Amino acid sequence: MRHSKVKDLLSSEKTNYEVTVKGWVRTFRNNQFIALNDGSTIHNLQCVVDFENTPEATLKRINTGTAVALTGKLVESQGAGQKYEIQVAQLEILGDCDAEKFPMQPKKHSLEFLRENAHLRVRTNAFGAIMRVRSVLAHAVHTYFQDRGFVYVNTPIITGADAEGAGEMFQVTSLPLDNLPKNEEGNIDYKKDFFGKHTNLTVSGQLEGETFAMALGQIYTFGPTFRAENSNTSRHLAEFWMIEPEVAFNDLIDNMDLAEDFIKFVIRYAVDRCGDDLKFLEGRLLDEEKQKPQAERSEMALLEKLNFVLNNDFKRVSYTEAIDILRDSTPNKKKKFQYLIEEWGADLQSEHERFLVEKHFKCPVILFDYPAKIKAFYMRLNDNTEPGRETVRAMDILFPGIGEIVGGSQREERYDVLVEKMKAIGIDEEELWWYLDTRRFGSAVHSGFGLGFERLVLFVTGMTNIRDVIPFPRTPQNAEF
Repeated sequence: MRHSKVKDLLSSEKTNYEVTVKGWVRTFRNNQFIALNDGSTIHNLQCVVDFENTPEATLKRINTGTAVALTGKLVESQGAGQKYEIQVAQLEILGDCDAEKFPMQPKKHSLEFLRENAHLRVRTNAFGAIMRVRSVLAHAVHTYFQDRGFVYVNTPIITGADAEGAGEMFQVTSLPLDNLPKNEEGNIDYKKDFFGKHTNLTVSGQLEGETFAMALGQIYTFGPTFRAENSNTSRHLAEFWMIEPEVAFNDLIDNMDLAEDFIKFVIRYAVDRCGDDLKFLEGRLLDEEKQKPQAERSEMALLEKLNFVLNNDFKRVSYTEAIDILRDSTPNKKKKFQYLIEEWGADLQSEHERFLVEKHFKCPVILFDYPAKIKAFYMRLNDNTEPGRETVRAMDILFPGIGEIVGGSQREERYDVLVEKMKAIGIDEEELWWYLDTRRFGSAVHSGFGLGFERLVLFVTGMTNIRDVIPFPRTPQNAEF
């Protein structure tokens, strides 16, 4: 039977016609009023049951969580709180829900409890809103790049390359772990593994993306990435989604321009299309912050914060300038930072990034020209830098409440320089022979960046834990569902 969506009925311009709607009961009051939600909107549709002509056994089966099909006339509501309602003529129970055992009761649940029930938490208002916003943001990503002529590339999930050089990767193997084959040196014989070599889940599609950019001009990836980092913070996941554009002939300035324009586009896209969900999440955030001391509360409400980002240029600051600001800052002088800034070359921590964004500049910040020793081998070495203070054409975008949301760089296009950098940190040229080929055959200036999709969703929804903006979070000691 064809049925209508709650979202469409609530925005209907006509009434007094018969409709069928299917969804889940949020509440059932006075044996008469069903608040029905089908996931199409955060709003419920009131459905009025003719309880006097409905079998009592049927009424007893209507609980929070019950799946129902309702047919009746859409009319203007007589009661306060809703514009329309359905006068139910026919009620069918599609799936019972035991009220005693169903975890998602119509009351406030802790986020920790909801994570333990991630398979059901999306039936709550908050998680329904978060996941609809996530969906719209994902669509915005593709819309932005497709409308500008970028080619969407699916880079490998299983790889023999470590793009970050960090070594914190999940190994992929079909070898029997209880009887690993060994070679003559006594090491594991990966030639007998499925791929004939040591392989891992990817931490980034960047290196493969670069090869396509050097033929197609401008490409982007949007797919899952994995980090075997034993981190239990509110900002880290073991499995997450990354957006990585790579553009031939773009330098660092072009890269910063692209990243800022892209971020503003996708946020604007969500603000324009997710008004009801964002208003709900804003109210949720305000309620949550009432429990915090005044000093820890956000200076702006959610929509105000999003519009602030949209309406202001990102501040561009060199790493060297940022270090000077941090070294002279009150929290550094008073030893309030957990990691004190004492000298040029320090790797910035989240506390430093958030100080620059939230306290000093009070707007999103793009830091650029980082020390070479704390950045990846593929980043373009700046010319004319002091010995011992070599910098690379790197850039990070820092956001309030998040810290780093984007990391990118102009890539090292010079074959000889790239080979020297790889040798210096022990990367085998033979492992990345194909990557070096892009520097041997028609190399050119090119740049790109990576944006962690969940950090973007975190910012737009106002949530504070990254585990709450992905359907089924994967973290240390947790791969449930």
